[in-house]
Amino acid sequence: MANNLAYQYKTASIVTKLIVINALIYLLINLATFLFKVNPDWLTSWFVLPSDLGSIITQPWSVLTYSFLHFGFFHLLFNMLWLHWFGKYILNIFDAKRFLTIYLLGAFFGGLAYVFAYNLFPVFAEKQAFLIGASGAVTAIMIFIATYTPNTEFRIFSFTIKLWQIAAFLFLLDLVRLPSSGNAGGLISHIGGGIFGYLYAVQLVKGNDIGKWFENIMDWCTNLFKPRTQKPFRKVHRNKRKTETPTNAKVNKSEHQKKVDGILDKIGKSGYESLTKAEKDFLFKAGKEE
Repeated sequence: MANNLAYQYKTASIVTKLIVINALIYLLINLATFLFKVNPDWLTSWFVLPSDLGSIITQPWSVLTYSFLHFGFFHLLFNMLWLHWFGKYILNIFDAKRFLTIYLLGAFFGGLAYVFAYNLFPVFAEKQAFLIGASGAVTAIMIFIATYTPNTEFRIFSFTIKLWQIAAFLFLLDLVRLPSSGNAGGLISHIGGGIFGYLYAVQLVKGNDIGKWFENIMDWCTNLFKPRTQKPFRKVHRNKRKTETPTNAKVNKSEHQKKVDGILDKIGKSGYESLTKAEKDFLFKAGKEE
């Protein structure tokens, strides 16, 4: 059974893996709190994101680790539901690496917005607080795909609405609730993550991948811990056949990009569901080649 679960996890999508990781962390903290009769704040103190700049210097990793901790069951549940619903749309177009980039950088900029707000605005000047929860990362995921494919339709019970309408409503709701909410820090992290998701999508449509540097860091970290046996020397063989000329390669690449752009324009006008199966398959393969 353990082997089967390990196999299921290994072959699962990045969305499912993140949901499992968040759920396991929540479960382990609650079990430890119950079994050892310790305060959960003590267990998580080195992983939450503090509002105090001095504390952040001593635990810089908290700008990411806070997003894997949750206050309660429903806090976790709704974050994971939104992650599941919107994450699948991103994975229909992009690969797991780009999804993880949006998620982690969304958490980072959501946390950054929280820290700046608590150290910049007088309303928070006398408050010492901390931030936990994946809301900033999830909001980045939601806003990103709603900006990239705004007319894609989302079905809730018997209602069908477009992604941009859901994202706009939730983002504005956070802004309206900010002055009176008892969770101002959490709402600020939503706003920070949402702004990042919007900018990332807008720039990506223009051909600028502002998250590429982070993907390179992830690749470097992955290779750092990869066993040498998995990194064999690449043997180069001379190809005696006539190779494709640079001119032909450029033409083929240009035609390939034109086809990708045409499909993306169609998504922007009519939504992802308007694509044919062949177009979806082509776009999926193109995303993996990036």
